[in-house]
Amino acid sequence: PCWRVEDFVVAQECTRCSSFQAKTVAACTPTGFIEKISCATSKRDEFKSCRSAVMEARVFWRFVSTMMCVAAVFAVLVVCRQRVLDRKALEKVRKQIESI
Repeated sequence: PCWRVEDFVVAQECTRCSSFQAKTVAACTPTGFIEKISCATSKRDEFKSCRSAVMEARVFWRFVSTMMCVAAVFAVLVVCRQRVLDRKALEKVRKQIESI
């Protein structure tokens, strides 16, 4: 591709590939997004795979929310387990005091 060896100008910003482009343009395969570029020296227009900032942000926040939910579930499990262990310890102390 000319954009690897020449200077280029972005002619069209990063956009999602249409279903037709996904089947016909090879640059759509890696990320599902392409941008149209114009190479300066050869004057050719080509498509280049790109990453959408909006999509990256959405994926990031989905990951953060998933991790927060997992952390909340494990925090609840820790609290429940601690209560069970405290109850067992109190029961053991009570039995020891009763046996005296």
